[in-house]
Amino acid sequence: ETPEISYLDDPALVTAIQNSLRATSKSYHYVLPTQLIAKHVNPLLDARCIQAQRGGPGAFDARSVAHEVVVPFDAASESVLGGAPAPYINNPLRVSEITRADKVRSQQKDKAGWDSLCTVLETVETRNAQDFTERVLRQVQLEIGRLLAGAKVTYPVPQRIARDAAVDLVSAFLRTRSGGDRTQAIATALFRVVGRRFGLFSEVRRFSTNAPDATSGQVADLECIDEDGAIVLAVEVKDLDLQINHLTEKLPRVREASVTELLYIVRRDAASDQTAEVAGLIKKEFASGQNIYVFDLLAFSGVILALVGEKARREFLVEVGQVLEQYKSNLAARRDWARLLGEA
Repeated sequence: ETPEISYLDDPALVTAIQNSLRATSKSYHYVLPTQLIAKHVNPLLDARCIQAQRGGPGAFDARSVAHEVVVPFDAASESVLGGAPAPYINNPLRVSEITRADKVRSQQKDKAGWDSLCTVLETVETRNAQDFTERVLRQVQLEIGRLLAGAKVTYPVPQRIARDAAVDLVSAFLRTRSGGDRTQAIATALFRVVGRRFGLFSEVRRFSTNAPDATSGQVADLECIDEDGAIVLAVEVKDLDLQINHLTEKLPRVREASVTELLYIVRRDAASDQTAEVAGLIKKEFASGQNIYVFDLLAFSGVILALVGEKARREFLVEVGQVLEQYKSNLAARRDWARLLGEA
């Protein structure tokens, strides 16, 4: 989410848009995208009109736009607008236009939501400028995007899964690069399951993928915590080859926190031109009391998912979905995980 972004400099209008998309009456959620798309494509249309039979300048049938454009978008987007298959034939929208006229407004149960729609569409029609209509439409799209970001995805976890199938599922999920978010989700779930199953630590803390260490106060991407609150294992998750600078930049922070166990989870082995240098640094740090381990994520996943057993493999699949939701991973990642589970 990016709450600081806005295409409009009118807070009251933005609030009216937000209220319209969150109105009690589900049918209202479809009105702004429908009416504004039509107005943007053809500026001669009246953004307030719903039925062509209303007559007058700019009259058109908004139902076809809603049902052919907006409804399919909603169905493909976690039903973010409400999942209505035909919103413009529902009672609230069986009127000729969006208006404050008493004979129309009195029919609406959700009068606050109706008034919000009127505010937005009246403003657009009064201004009647294509650049302004576009900015209002973009704000509506932005607000829908924010609703999508918070949409909860259903994860159809199979009752059982073989180790190889689970690793294949992880591999397929990680094929799409995500700036480290997907790899962190998988690693977080793995270590949480390990912590519970083997009693090695009581909590696994993960921080934002993009949060710098200095601002988050973190020692590493993941912190495995014991019952006394001490970090017993720091885990760095890299969605790329391991480079020497990943070690040299991390070690001072780890030493400062008195963490002696540092584990790197990477997507591939250390870069070929730095393999010897990385190995040399790990050996040097061991002599000074610092244990550093490096594992390929898929290979590590295979070993762990074999050791924890069948019930815990399912627990892992559940945990990945919970981590994706907890840390608000983007919708594409969450939907991919749900799709892969459904195919497993």
